[in-house]
Amino acid sequence: MDTNEKQTQQKTREPSVWPTLCATDAPALIDFLVDTIGFTRTAVYEDDGVVAHAQLDWPEGGGIMLGSHRPGHDWTLPPGSAGLYVVTSQVDALYERVKAADVKIFRDIQDQPYGSREFSLEDPEGNKWSFGTYPGEPAA
Repeated sequence: MDTNEKQTQQKTREPSVWPTLCATDAPALIDFLVDTIGFTRTAVYEDDGVVAHAQLDWPEGGGIMLGSHRPGHDWTLPPGSAGLYVVTSQVDALYERVKAADVKIFRDIQDQPYGSREFSLEDPEGNKWSFGTYPGEPAA
């Protein structure tokens, strides 16, 4: 398999790593990520405001899973403790949209020495998100 075939294979494979988040107010975080950031609400299993499982897909590929923070539950993480990087070819438009929505941006949009154009924000739960054009290096 030559380099171009490997790159094509890497670009077309289905996501197999799904970052997960827990939130104090999972319905509100889902609304923020869908309405403000641009994720797609793919599945939400909720009962009386408690989200057991949600899948939000990123339109350009991949996605996240999240649920309500439930202390003592066997799978729970502290809300606001995640850091995520999301690849987008529309970084400037996204930056302008979140800036207009008065989202807390802690690193303004800028070009990086490794070839990415990116910015970073904090969601309402305190998670850190970077959005940029850097798609990662192709697998060897």
